[in-house]
Amino acid sequence: DASHEAGRNEIAPGGRGLSRRSRRRLLRHFMRDREGATAVEFALVALPFLAILFAIIELALNFWVTQVLENAVSDASRRIYTGQFQQENPGQSGGQLAVAFRQDVCARVPALFDCNGMVHVDVRRLTSFPNANPDLPIADGAFDPSGFTFENPGPDEIVVVRAAMAYPILVNFIPSQGHRLTGNQRLIMASTAFRSEPFTQ
Repeated sequence: DASHEAGRNEIAPGGRGLSRRSRRRLLRHFMRDREGATAVEFALVALPFLAILFAIIELALNFWVTQVLENAVSDASRRIYTGQFQQENPGQSGGQLAVAFRQDVCARVPALFDCNGMVHVDVRRLTSFPNANPDLPIADGAFDPSGFTFENPGPDEIVVVRAAMAYPILVNFIPSQGHRLTGNQRLIMASTAFRSEPFTQ
């Protein structure tokens, strides 16, 4: 009958699979079939989209951490500026003063990172306001705070206060804010300079 004859026409001569006409028909059917296209398109764009999304989040977090550290250093330095910090910590060594001042700074930092374990402070007395920033605490591309110290400021002295840390980089394929360090880290630093008030020691 006609249906049997049509089925026979789908087979190429010699029984070697589909005829040329059938193959063209299947190809046209495949090209018109849109099932699963959305999933394929999402798979193609998902990886770069997620990478860019994480990069934006990390840059925003890096900016936030830097701003929080700067505000904390500025607020804590006011106690040095007025002499309150010196009056509350009489007769202590430079190392003890550095620990106490770092605690003052970290008390103003929310739980964004391990402040007491990561942040190092540097407080110096100068004879004049610096024309340039002090050397960065970097040695061979790594964070090196070994040169940091705490010089207890007296009244009416020029003081430079710095706080620095090595902050981890999560997305490593884009340029990052700040100085890059080895081990997928960047240097984050906050600083302020002022002349202390003529307080009474």
